Amino acid sequence: MIKAVIFDLDGVLVTTDDCHYRAWKRMADEEGIPFDRKINNRLRGVSRMGSLEIILEKALKLYSAQEKTALAERKNAYYVDLISHLGQEAILPGAMATLHALRTKGVFLAIGSSSKNTPTILKQVGISDMFDAVADGNQIINSKPAPDVFLLAAEKLNLPPSAYLVVEDADAGVEAALKAGMLVLAVGAAKEHPRAHLHAETLEDIDLPGWIERQQFSL
Repeated sequence: MIKAVIFDLDGVLVTTDDCHYRAWKRMADEEGIPFDRKINNRLRGVSRMGSLEIILEKALKLYSAQEKTALAERKNAYYVDLISHLGQEAILPGAMATLHALRTKGVFLAIGSSSKNTPTILKQVGISDMFDAVADGNQIINSKPAPDVFLLAAEKLNLPPSAYLVVEDADAGVEAALKAGMLVLAVGAAKEHPRAHLHAETLEDIDLPGWIERQQFSL
């Protein structure tokens, strides 16, 4: 029985994709590293340092651990500046309606995001108070596809993994949710993931509260 839904943040409820791209692009250009939208798509659901390693595959020099940390911090500074201008226009279609409908039906809501900027983004778009639990990159060691962030969210709500449905837009996130023993709705870039239980382009394209309600009655 589904009692709670864990949402990834970026690409599911809000979009800061362009902010990430512009921040990584600026850093890469400064370092003379080729970077484009195709490479950027490989970064979905990957941690900051993991993303940097992907970008550095194209680098012409080797970077020390200290230099890598400095690059990641520089990118994050650019990103934080960009998201400081976010507002409710960044909320994706169907997100607010889905959250309100789930809340009305008594379903617990949580965030499970690898991003360390999750609290800032939630505050900027004005939806911080809609969630019963928030698990993010500040609270875990292993990012997706490790299941840690979803297991942490489950622990915060004190419900077993089988009580959760995860909404994800990245293949790494889908894999993380499956490893956690949870059902998965794959949206956006992950919508064709073969192991996801549900698929949709956006939350606007599926009656998620209705689907959950039908599952309860079918048990």
